Amino acid sequence: MEQRSALVFGGSSGIGEATAKLLARQGGRVTITGRDEAKLAAAARAMDGVRTCVADARDARAVEAAFAFAGPVDDVVICVSGGKGGGLFTEVRLADIEEAFREKTMAQLTVAQVAARHARASITFVTAASPRSVIRGTAGLAAVNGAIEQLIPILALELAPIRVNAVSPGIIDTAWWNGMPGEVKGALFANAEKTLPVRRVGRPDEVAEVIALVARTGFMTGSVYEVDGGSHLVTQ
Repeated sequence: MEQRSALVFGGSSGIGEATAKLLARQGGRVTITGRDEAKLAAAARAMDGVRTCVADARDARAVEAAFAFAGPVDDVVICVSGGKGGGLFTEVRLADIEEAFREKTMAQLTVAQVAARHARASITFVTAASPRSVIRGTAGLAAVNGAIEQLIPILALELAPIRVNAVSPGIIDTAWWNGMPGEVKGALFANAEKTLPVRRVGRPDEVAEVIALVARTGFMTGSVYEVDGGSHLVTQ
């Protein structure tokens, strides 16, 4: 059987890194991309046989170059994001939300548009649970991620037979949260442990398991799969 190949955008840390590690462990040929060469190299050292390619997902030419470097690709995972856009709507800078759209929404769509010409099997977006989790201070994040999720069924129809899905994580213990003050992050995690039905925050490897399943299961397309510990059931 031919070895399955994957290209993971944003594979140098967090959920993307965990996904690349799992796909490689499952026997796949994996290439990871990111903007930071040092971070990519560090991530690759923890994975057997994973190749790296420096690429800015916001740049279509860089994305094309990543596909050329990776060779034939079955599964594309888009796990790129930014760190801005959070805050109460009356206080958050709209410029920060606009940047968040560029860093995540537009970056993911840029990758997907190029991937539509190269992927042989699947494209999996990684969004977030904010569009369904009614939490104060997440209006900007909900807009950024909701915009992507609304496109999933449409892209699944337009790009068929390439399968298109999204995996939507909730509060996952990654470095993404380190951009906020420690006491704010601590309070948020403590609240999650108290209010979520699972009574804890999630781990990157738990999201990676779902991404790998969705990417490689040939009868799944056009849907958003939640890995949020039940946050969509809780009103804050």
